[in-house]
Amino acid sequence: MNRLTQVRRLAGVGTRFLIVGGLSTLIEVGVFNLLVYVFGWDLVAAKITASLVALVNAYIGNREWTFRHRDRRSRASELFWFLLTNAVCTGLGAALVWVGVEALRGILGHAPGAFAVNVVNLFSIGIIVMVRFALYHWVVFRVAPKTVETVETVQPAETDQPAS
Repeated sequence: MNRLTQVRRLAGVGTRFLIVGGLSTLIEVGVFNLLVYVFGWDLVAAKITASLVALVNAYIGNREWTFRHRDRRSRASELFWFLLTNAVCTGLGAALVWVGVEALRGILGHAPGAFAVNVVNLFSIGIIVMVRFALYHWVVFRVAPKTVETVETVQPAETDQPAS
């Protein structure tokens, strides 16, 4: 496959990934704000819970639309890597929110307001989107390895007859 075809294919996969991710982001931001500002949850707990809620949409959308064209390995293996990838990304996202909010608290001298917290949250989502795409593309929904046919060389049979 030539380079231009590869770039076009990656762009198509990337576009579908961003659409699924955009919807998942709206779900995550909505749930995050609901948990923090309506129910009074802790920021980190809200971030983790919101990420997990959006995860359901992300799995279905990416498996059935974004990466549907790929030969698949077993669903159990794929689901294992999906959950592991998202556990890592959720932890990283929560850590980024915590660090960002604490940095703002240090700069401002008081707890940041809802707007600032959401800017930090969106920044963390932006970073996680890039990490998640790379992991989905090369680890979770990777192309199943092709079987390599072994070519056996046929050795001429040795004979007991002397060469003439």
